[in-house]
Amino acid sequence: MVLMRPYHLVLLLLVVVLAAVAGVSARVGSRGGGAERTYIVRVDADAKPSVYPTHAHWYEAVVLAAASSDGGAGEWPEGGPLVHTYSSAFHGFSARMSPAAAAALASAPGVVAVVPERVRHLATTRSPRFLGLLSSPPSALLADSDFGADLVIAIVDTGISPTHRSFHDRGLGPVPTKWRGVCASGPGFPPSSCNRKLVGARFFSKGYEATSGRMNETAEVRSALDTDGHGTHTASIAAGRYVFPASTLGYARGVAAGMAPKARLAAYKVCWVGGCFDSDILAAFDAAVADGVDVVSLSVGGVVVPYYLDAIAIGAFGATEAGIVVSASAGNGGPGGLTVTNVAPWMATVGAGSMDRAFPANVQLGNGQVLDGVSVYGGPALESGKMYELVYAGAIGGSAASSAADGYSASMCLDGSLDPAAVRGKILVCDRGVNSRAAKGDVVHRAGGVGMVLANGVFDGEGLVADCHVLPATAVGAASGEKLRKYIASSTKQRPATGTILFEGTHLGVHPAPVVAAFSARGPNPQSPEILKPDLIAPGLNILAAWPSGVGPAGIPSDNRRTEFNILSGTSMACPHVSGLAALLKAAHPTWSPAAIKSALMTTAYIEDNSNGTMVDESTGAVADVFDFGAGHVDPMRAMDPGLVYDITPADYVNFLCNMNYTEQNIRAITRRQADCRGARRAGHAGNLNYPSLSATFVAEDGARAAMKTHFIRTATNVGGGRAVYRAAVRAPEGCNVTVKPRQLAFRRDGQKLSFTVRVEAAVAPAKRMEPGSSQVRSGALTWSDGRHTVRSSIVVTVQAPLQ
Repeated sequence: MVLMRPYHLVLLLLVVVLAAVAGVSARVGSRGGGAERTYIVRVDADAKPSVYPTHAHWYEAVVLAAASSDGGAGEWPEGGPLVHTYSSAFHGFSARMSPAAAAALASAPGVVAVVPERVRHLATTRSPRFLGLLSSPPSALLADSDFGADLVIAIVDTGISPTHRSFHDRGLGPVPTKWRGVCASGPGFPPSSCNRKLVGARFFSKGYEATSGRMNETAEVRSALDTDGHGTHTASIAAGRYVFPASTLGYARGVAAGMAPKARLAAYKVCWVGGCFDSDILAAFDAAVADGVDVVSLSVGGVVVPYYLDAIAIGAFGATEAGIVVSASAGNGGPGGLTVTNVAPWMATVGAGSMDRAFPANVQLGNGQVLDGVSVYGGPALESGKMYELVYAGAIGGSAASSAADGYSASMCLDGSLDPAAVRGKILVCDRGVNSRAAKGDVVHRAGGVGMVLANGVFDGEGLVADCHVLPATAVGAASGEKLRKYIASSTKQRPATGTILFEGTHLGVHPAPVVAAFSARGPNPQSPEILKPDLIAPGLNILAAWPSGVGPAGIPSDNRRTEFNILSGTSMACPHVSGLAALLKAAHPTWSPAAIKSALMTTAYIEDNSNGTMVDESTGAVADVFDFGAGHVDPMRAMDPGLVYDITPADYVNFLCNMNYTEQNIRAITRRQADCRGARRAGHAGNLNYPSLSATFVAEDGARAAMKTHFIRTATNVGGGRAVYRAAVRAPEGCNVTVKPRQLAFRRDGQKLSFTVRVEAAVAPAKRMEPGSSQVRSGALTWSDGRHTVRSSIVVTVQAPLQ
């Protein structure tokens, strides 16, 4: 006789129940459920039946029951059916199953949400000085925060190079007693890799391997070791130690340092050759919360989906609830609108700007024109004084035998698209797009070209990124690219187009600066337009930071050069600037919440450049707006003493989600708590979240004159040090009336909270009737001042015309 354990009996009952549910699902979809994929499952942790000794036993039982109800073979993969289990930032698990099994599982007792996994992708010597963080004498923020000592920043990325000089621990005190993490060893990452600076390291690959198959360990390393470079770079921006000398191939010479040089680092490797998988990212969030980090820095992005389907938003909420600041990159989808990612209001969403440093590499043409370009090429130079023949790659194509000889492939300088006979000894003009910028140079180099000019397309505009090319090469804007093509097209055999590239090294004190980087993703917020995103911008264009010794600076396999530092661009580089600054603020103000820290960074941000004008958009040269830079460019010195902050509690976020018309089930999927939305919906709208910016969206109605009104309620907390009286100043968006009541806030003590109301009325005049589907965006600002502090909040009003 076979005795069954109690939880086996429960499992059989679950199979019966879920089989009935699956029968309903089968009438909607096909039996068999389709191709398997990974799903992330949130559960009610208190719903675990007592017959299961652990949550993992319960999770395995419900997954097997769901698979059996779907008609699956019930064979578990090696190691069991679960990919990850979560218990800190999130309660639940991830597992691979068919869509039909997932639908069945969604109806199982205790299951709150079943979310399909998505794959995400990866979105210095000058930036500390540009931001005013001087080490000698130390700036107030560095001094008051002790350079971020004893704060732990989690870098969720491609791992880290532990032996780099940026991560030495000389002069640091003991590892903070609150730290509960581990130093996971593996190939190239022995247990001794961690120290008092790099206090912990983990890697998460189960989600990646569940989808992509077992890792190719000849191409990747099953450890926290960084074989890509991105994670090492971002980690040193956030908290790298002072290193001198530092440069990339002779460019940007100086002292390298992160934002919080004495803060501790913990590396969480989640990104692999195949991408960054949601189940692994969520596992990193879960571990970071349990380990005791203070800040999470995430330079990873993807598509925007509702928050209850967004694993990053869900993991970030759990971290924020634990008092952890989460800083995330806005994405590199600019300059188009509606491209911003990582838009949940409990995260700091960081766009990218430039610094006052440039690496000019101009193109001198045979007709006397000089076209501006940028590059950090550091190899053998072109022959001085010699003019080389210029050819447009799209006009020469490949060899007759090449299958990739179409003009489009050649114009992009794709692998195998160029005819060596037509390229040898010449400088090629390649169009930007499809393959990486450095890869194009490698294609030209292998085909025998002596140099390359990388020309922007219309979409890229005038935004330029300096790269460590493998041959003499430079990048030019769209207008210069068009001039180049016309110059080449007008040439003849008797009078060929000629030119050369003039590399001018490193220039400092560039004007205007900062500018909004062309690639930096733009608003409005596609998920909740009531929340202005990005929140702010930080240096992200041509940033020098640490680089692994085993990876070439061009980031391509053929690059055998080695450098201790590298220059990269992206919102991936901007994000860790804010992560490090958040650590400094948290060290200086340990009682501040994540929302208070973000508020301090936002309300003290500036929108003027060093030419005393409003920041411009690099892609067009036109004045940038709030959808480009959010609250403005981060100003860490002012953020140290913001005067007022707009604080937000987890319960406030729940009310926000209620006013987003999320169901209680949707809200539980994010927050792990029951939500009673009746009070929240009576109290107002989603725009009443106590956010440091104010955003209103109206749909213009038909009629001679359409008036649109709304109001915002905000509560300011005094952190300025005692009694103070703040007075309001309003710069109303064009065509809008803005009133503030009361117009004066009299604080009697530090920590006191006072509320006020902002009423906004917008109008569309008949003479300015809008085209169907079009929109008008107008921006202004509300500024509170007590004579010592200036607390600025952006006001943005969007008026949309109906589609018909």
